[in-house]
Amino acid sequence: MISDSLSCLGRYLGIHPALDTAIRWLGANDLNALPTGCTEVDGRTVYINVMDAGLRPAEGADFEYHHLYADLQIDLAGSEYWAWTARATPTAPFDPAADCGFAAGPEQSSGLLGEGRFALFLPGEYHKPSCISPVSRQVRKAVVKIRMGG
Repeated sequence: MISDSLSCLGRYLGIHPALDTAIRWLGANDLNALPTGCTEVDGRTVYINVMDAGLRPAEGADFEYHHLYADLQIDLAGSEYWAWTARATPTAPFDPAADCGFAAGPEQSSGLLGEGRFALFLPGEYHKPSCISPVSRQVRKAVVKIRMGG
């Protein structure tokens, strides 16, 4: 898990070729100009889902995890709380078609998105995005999906 300012995103070049593609695209394009829905950057290797989302309470919410994709979470309007853990127990079978599973565990790290910050959750990392923040109950966000596994 990496959380930082968008202005520092270039520091993470070299971690993975697909992440490099995402970082370079984000440096040359305006996320705020994207329509709601899916925008392909490099086919299904790198794509961006832009959505308007109501936020959920963090307490009692499951973590999600992926095997193939990293999630680069960026709030375009509003602010959301996120959490991360290294220890969780699956609460349902993993869905390979959706590349998504859910698990419960203790929060070990957390933060806020918005105001130019991002969070990058790598494949296999348990993360809990889209939670109510002290200032927002709804956000407009971009989730950059980056295929790094399989």
